[in-house]
Amino acid sequence: MKLSILYDRLRWEEKALADEAKASGDEPSLVDARSLHFDISEGAKAEGLGDAVLQRCISHYRALFSTRILESLGVPVVNEYSVAEVCGNKLATTIALARAHVPTPRTVVALSSESVEAAARHVRFPLVMKPFTGSWGRMVSVARDRGTLSSLVELREEMHNPLEHMYYLQEFVKRPPRDIRAVVTGGEIAACVYRNAAKGDWRTNVARGGTSEAFRPGRDLVEMLLKAADAVGGGVLGVDAMESDGGYVVHEVNNTVEFRGAQSVTEGSIAAKIVRYTKRSLKK
Repeated sequence: MKLSILYDRLRWEEKALADEAKASGDEPSLVDARSLHFDISEGAKAEGLGDAVLQRCISHYRALFSTRILESLGVPVVNEYSVAEVCGNKLATTIALARAHVPTPRTVVALSSESVEAAARHVRFPLVMKPFTGSWGRMVSVARDRGTLSSLVELREEMHNPLEHMYYLQEFVKRPPRDIRAVVTGGEIAACVYRNAAKGDWRTNVARGGTSEAFRPGRDLVEMLLKAADAVGGGVLGVDAMESDGGYVVHEVNNTVEFRGAQSVTEGSIAAKIVRYTKRSLKK
C-alpha cells in the first residue's frame, strides 16, 4: 500500500509513523499539505499522493478541507471527515459525548457577551473558558470570579473573529495536578498515561511543559475511553479524561493526536499500532 502521511508541520510523530509504515512493508510518503493544490472542477487527485492518506495536519481547517477533498476523490483517509469535523469543535465534541452518555464536565455555551454572566451562574465559579477550536491549551483560561470573567469577555470581544464572540464555559474540575491521555486506535487502547502539569501551570499539555507518566487504566475507565472514541466516530484519537469525585470525566477528544510524550513511558510502538489500525481500516 502506498500510504501518504499528510502534515503541515513535520514532527517526531510523523517521522515515527513513516518509519513504522516502511518497516511493515508499505511505501509511505511524507507529504506537506501546504504544497498541494486540487482542481475541484476536474476531480483530479493531487500529484504525489498515494492510495490512502493518514491525516496529520495540525491546522484544523487545513486537515478538515483536505480530508473532504480527498474523500470526494475516492481517496480513503484516516480519520474520516465526519470525525475531524466533530473533534475539531469542542461544542460538537461535547454534544456527541453527552448523547452517548459519556460523563463530561458541566458545560454551558453563551451565544453572546450579554448571556455570559447568566451562563456563568449556571456553571458556577471557578470555571474554565475555552475557544471552540484550538489545541495545546491556547486561549484556555480560568475565571475564578465575575471580575476575571468580565476581563476575559472584554478581551474576546475585541477580536475580529466572530466565533470568539460566543462562549464555551466549563466546570473547573477539582482534580490532582494531572489528567489522563489515552491513544485509541479503533477498539483498542494503544497507550494510556498520566499527563502531569508543569510547575506553576494548571494545564497538563505536554506542549506547555507537562510530563507523562505510565498509567494502566481499570476496566471501567477503559470502557469509558473507548465509548468516548466511538461517540465521535472512532479512528485514531487522543481521549483526555480527568479524575473527578472518585470517578472520571472526559473533557476532550483529539483528532490528530500527538503521542511523543506518551511513547516515552510506553512499552511497544504507538506508531506501529496506528499504522496497523490504518491498514486494517482501509482494507474494509
